[in-house]
Amino acid sequence: MKIAIIGAGNMGGAIARGLAHGQYIDAGSITVSNPSNAKLEKLKEEYPDINITNNNKEAADGADIVILAVKPWKMEEVLKPLRLRQPQILVSVAAGLTFEDLAHFVDPEMPIFRVIPNTAIAINESLTLIASRNASTKQTDMMIKLFNEMGVAILIEEKLFPAGTSLTSCGIAYVLKYVQAAMQAGIELGFKPKEAKKMIAQTMLGAAQILLNDEDSHPATEIEKVTTPGGITIKGLNRLEHDGFTSAVINAIKETCI
Repeated sequence: MKIAIIGAGNMGGAIARGLAHGQYIDAGSITVSNPSNAKLEKLKEEYPDINITNNNKEAADGADIVILAVKPWKMEEVLKPLRLRQPQILVSVAAGLTFEDLAHFVDPEMPIFRVIPNTAIAINESLTLIASRNASTKQTDMMIKLFNEMGVAILIEEKLFPAGTSLTSCGIAYVLKYVQAAMQAGIELGFKPKEAKKMIAQTMLGAAQILLNDEDSHPATEIEKVTTPGGITIKGLNRLEHDGFTSAVINAIKETCI
């Protein structure tokens, strides 16, 4: 299977590295195209078997899967000259461009996937949202398998992309905002910044693993385990509620769900 990645920026580069590092696709079957050479040369240095080019058409011709990792406003300019047709598969990483938008630039009957990773894809820990159009079950399973090598991939309906993006892509910023705030408190209480960061990040990692390791787990149940009557945890939780923590999180997610 040959894969072309158009765009070697943060997202395109991360996808190329994730695929090359994984077990499903051989690095020699990946071609990455980018207008400038610096990012391509860095990719080639890390993975010598990856093919690089400045010619998008050269990368896409003969590819089974073409991944477009360019800005949404550049999509038409980049995609139209490629003249993609089935049995090729188009994968768009451009947020905001619907299947209907993309179908104007390619064979409208070809399989198209919309894929929205988050920035943790750079360390193969992304939560990647996937929606499909005109794709078979086999093709969809293949796409999920590809992006599972870079974290966890979830298949959703296209109409849920705005909400999913708020929870996952924007969600990273919200989680890091909590870390930043907790670090400030830790520093005020006497910890060095690096110490506070490590303590909070590991605590978050542990909480995440508790929820991920048991699909029947629930935050409320886990909170109960550390909340004793008259204890300090319930005092802190009540302060968060009094200060509007839950409402602030809900409002932030709904605000970005557009």
